[in-house]
Amino acid sequence: MSINKNEIYTIKITDIGTHGEGIGKINGYTLFVKNTLPEEEVKVLVLKVGKSYGYGKVIEIIKPSPYRMTPPCEAAGKCGGCTMQHISYTQQLCLKQNKVKQNIIRIGGFKDIDVLPIIGMEDPFRYRNKAQYPVTKDKNGIKIGFYSLGSHKAIECNDCLIGSSKNEEILSAIKSFMKENNIAAYDEETGKGLVRHILIREGSYTGEIMVCLVINAARFKQKKELIAKLDKINGIVSIVINFNTKKNNVIMGERCETIWGNDYITDKIGELTFKISAPSFFQVNPIQTYKLYSKVLEFANLKGSETIIDAYCGIGTISLFLAGNAKKVYGVEIIDAAIENAKENAKLNNIENAEFFAGKAENIIPTLYKEGISPDIMVMDPPRKGCDKSLLELILSMKPKKIVYVSCDSATLSRDLKILCSTDEYKIEKVQPVDMFPHTYHVETVCLLSKQNL
Repeated sequence: MSINKNEIYTIKITDIGTHGEGIGKINGYTLFVKNTLPEEEVKVLVLKVGKSYGYGKVIEIIKPSPYRMTPPCEAAGKCGGCTMQHISYTQQLCLKQNKVKQNIIRIGGFKDIDVLPIIGMEDPFRYRNKAQYPVTKDKNGIKIGFYSLGSHKAIECNDCLIGSSKNEEILSAIKSFMKENNIAAYDEETGKGLVRHILIREGSYTGEIMVCLVINAARFKQKKELIAKLDKINGIVSIVINFNTKKNNVIMGERCETIWGNDYITDKIGELTFKISAPSFFQVNPIQTYKLYSKVLEFANLKGSETIIDAYCGIGTISLFLAGNAKKVYGVEIIDAAIENAKENAKLNNIENAEFFAGKAENIIPTLYKEGISPDIMVMDPPRKGCDKSLLELILSMKPKKIVYVSCDSATLSRDLKILCSTDEYKIEKVQPVDMFPHTYHVETVCLLSKQNL
């Protein structure tokens, strides 16, 4: 039986995919269907047919899952952010925990792996301290929202329920500013129009807000008019313009100009204070970040005499979190501005035993090792693509007593664990998932590896 585009089939959803979509089969042919759940019987319109799998759109739920719920957000199912908002939160946690375990088994090749119960949130809404809104235009005028999953089609959403409640007021003010000053939204196809994105950062503990307008120009003429619209909004301490004139879909350009207030906002993780600039990486969920970093600290089990190397250290969050209990911490990060932020954050918190280096981890860490810096504990928090293979091989040659690996993608984590455990010198001791991003398919994991035969 051949599966044809634009035909309707009734199927049973048996699994869930890496992006939160349901998976079903038609005579052995795999079909991915958004907004469906395992055990559901659904009527599906086939949208795309490939050689071994295709994509469908649910048009009727014949038998719903007991875990299905009505999403509270009007953009749910359209916006590419909360792809799991139709699933009860307790079931989301179960699915994410199983995703981590199955990736470690299937990709990593490990058999007897116990995954600790996932750490969830008491209130899984309004947790994001950062939002990036594309600004586009349609027949009804300026549209501000988010892209739908896997596309650059913008879905209007002024009040994202996982973002700050202040964002709606800020977006309304910017839309009014654009209309009053006859400012056009950016068009990706033509490369014309001024305003590309709106970035909003809010300190979850401090309440400080930064508004950053990403524009398609080398200079910005309407500074006074924008400031007049925004400086009356309670909490705003920084207004920044980011310049991105490249015809691509990268959000931020390389140059920023602060037109009002500070160059940064501040926020806290535990007792530590951090300066956060417009381009800085800072975990978007500070409540869960504290829980995650507390697990890193617990797994490291520091006695005060350890030397630690923190690869992919960003603005120094994990490095500084560990420094108070270690002898020395060396942080490495490829982004120069992040390293400058890390150094500032060390001073801000009166931490003197943390040193930071700008460059690729796979280039800087070998130099440190040659200079006699041999870590007792290796900490990594790489981007989604995971660690460079040469760095993993170097870590094995350095033979730290412990490796603490923080990952935002359990698939690449599992691939890297397979390499780290390939010689039997290291053993996985603990795997702890943390739900940093409720209602999305993302899950953070911290894993402890210990050297054997010490």
